Amino acid sequence: MHLTIDHRTEYAFSEPQRRLVQLLRMTPPNFAAQTVMNWHIDVDCDARLRSHRDGFGNHVTMLYIDGPVQNVALSVSGEVLTSDRSGVVEDAPEPLPAKAFLRSTELSKADSAIRKFAADIEARKSDPLERMHLLMQRLLEEIRFEPTLDAVERDAATAFAANKGVCQDHAHIFCAAARAMGTPARYISGHLYRRDGAENQEASHAWAEAHLPDIGWTGFDPANGIGPDDAYVRLACGLDYRDAAPVAGRRVGGGNEELAVNVRVTQAQAQSQN
Repeated sequence: MHLTIDHRTEYAFSEPQRRLVQLLRMTPPNFAAQTVMNWHIDVDCDARLRSHRDGFGNHVTMLYIDGPVQNVALSVSGEVLTSDRSGVVEDAPEPLPAKAFLRSTELSKADSAIRKFAADIEARKSDPLERMHLLMQRLLEEIRFEPTLDAVERDAATAFAANKGVCQDHAHIFCAAARAMGTPARYISGHLYRRDGAENQEASHAWAEAHLPDIGWTGFDPANGIGPDDAYVRLACGLDYRDAAPVAGRRVGGGNEELAVNVRVTQAQAQSQN
């Protein structure tokens, strides 16, 4: 699929800021299931950008803005060719061994309820792939998706107890339960082309990947109950949201901050007409 992505983030501050530093994980990597045709990061003011790869292999762009600044608009856009490989991730940057993703974090830690949930799935399925599919399906059924919730840094145990959450919660619980079964799992941030025609979205998407014997890293989207296909654009991976969040940063200055995000994921015009 030929997808175009426009991600716009606008900051407004009640007082001028002396300095802004933003860490952007908003550039998708090339691998077997996706090829980046072009990609641009634009800022509506004087800024310095510096790129590197982090410890997870993610493409990171550091953004530095010297003040005084009271409003900033950040636009990230580009085109990506995707293919459906049943969620299997091949030829992606992999600086870490799979076992590194057995480690839990504050956001993806399994409590007794999640461990019991995972043990039940483990008892029902002996095949690792079937286990992960069952885990995905159970989360779809039991954790009600509520896109209005905005607590992206809620931990897995809290979301599991509430039986509701956003896609970030589903990904955190999946990672916690998979690791409790001894399967390496990681959090993925990215974009999703909505086949229902909803082009404008309020945020990026999130799902998870599990490392399976004889297969390798394979994606699972428990918020939608499917494996990632050609409607998905993968941005970054990590142990949890904090490692893979599209935007993180700091500011030097007082006052309050207002943030507005709009994400638009569409098919390229020529493909749509065909």
